[in-house]
Amino acid sequence: MLKRCGYNPLLVPADVKPSNPRFQVDGIFNCGVARYRGEVILLCRVAESVRQTDENKLEIPVVVNENGKDVIKTVVYDKKAQPEFDYSDSRSVYKKGPKGRRTVANLTSLSHLRVARSGDGIHFTVEDRPGIMPIASEESWGMEDPRITQIGETYYITYSAVTEHGVCVSLMKTKDFQSYERMGIIFGPENKDVAIFPEKIGGEYVAFNRPVPFGIGMPSMWLAKSPDLLHWGRQKLFMATSHEGCWDEGRVGGGAVPLKTEKGWLVIYHAADAADRYCLGVYLLDPEHPEQILGKLEVPFMEPEADYEKEGFFGNVVFTCGALLQEGNVVIYYGAADDKICRADIELEELYRMLGV
Repeated sequence: MLKRCGYNPLLVPADVKPSNPRFQVDGIFNCGVARYRGEVILLCRVAESVRQTDENKLEIPVVVNENGKDVIKTVVYDKKAQPEFDYSDSRSVYKKGPKGRRTVANLTSLSHLRVARSGDGIHFTVEDRPGIMPIASEESWGMEDPRITQIGETYYITYSAVTEHGVCVSLMKTKDFQSYERMGIIFGPENKDVAIFPEKIGGEYVAFNRPVPFGIGMPSMWLAKSPDLLHWGRQKLFMATSHEGCWDEGRVGGGAVPLKTEKGWLVIYHAADAADRYCLGVYLLDPEHPEQILGKLEVPFMEPEADYEKEGFFGNVVFTCGALLQEGNVVIYYGAADDKICRADIELEELYRMLGV
């Protein structure tokens, strides 16, 4: 029922020109999607790291402000001289703590956002230069997982803004995918996976978000409301993780921006199990009351099955930030194994049938 594109993966690291001659592209993935002037636009997360020359040392890029200007510097870890750090995770360096606990000391890569364009939604050309580079004040460790919500002629972009102080969610807007206006942080740390509905509901803007509790609770989906896209509140738990052994026991979070259909809001979301295997689920919401679920599939409708989804920078991952409605189909653009972009299609009527609506 779900058809993976025969051209998958659509984009891989080799398709991306590094932003710095010292860098290598580790991944292009987790893209927001929009239509603009007859083209399909992907706003992609591009993760880069420093080419390592010494196996005993790890050099990591970060953004710092020097004399009023944002520049990229590197932090160097000596694996032999600094055993207090854990280097086993390809994504992060951890500071070892008491009783086996550890905290993130740094990310191994620095992500920025870059535009890819296509006339047919399959064959994309990645721009040679970054569309948006991180700034030191809000994104010294990078920008991740953009989602695009079109309201009128303006495209609003939410994304994870990462610094040593935690992961926030920031907002920016554009009308042409060439110039961008930053609107600042809208959800403080730690929060992720913010997807804004593409129109007001009951006179207010609505967004999914995923606070990350510490000590009590699990990462789950919440709904927030706003009068102006900047000030968010009236948080309400929307969907929590399931019991042990389920596909969504580890975390649940937003995926694509909700799609308005004749039967309600179609939402594709992600969840992960205890082994960090990411899958996609789907449900349908009441058009006037988005907190009310009209239909929900209790099992994932998409799992990492293809080799390019099971193997990569971080394997066993399918993760979406954007989807489109096209001629009765839902077109899903998704990150596979945290290093490539793919596409899958499914008929809207088939989703209705699966949801029982």
